[in-house]
Amino acid sequence: MNNKELITSVAMKMNITKSETQELLDSFLECCISQLKEGNSIGFQSFGVFDVVKRVERVSVHPSTKKRSLIPPKLVLNFKQSLILKEKINTKL
Repeated sequence: MNNKELITSVAMKMNITKSETQELLDSFLECCISQLKEGNSIGFQSFGVFDVVKRVERVSVHPSTKKRSLIPPKLVLNFKQSLILKEKINTKL
């Protein structure tokens, strides 16, 4: 599902216009991004938790040239699914 399909789906379920849905989604994402930038985690009950984790500096080796390069530390987004979501996904199997 892409952004356009999500907006259409939410707009139909909530019986609001697509432009209102777009505004709502943009505001929601801005709030989430600002919280993650501050280092806070975001948890959605029955879905999961998003948090930012710092990856340490490491050395990488290019497989064909064997050249070593240093990869600097960086922040990455981590997601841990809830047990409820896990069960809902696995019931389709």
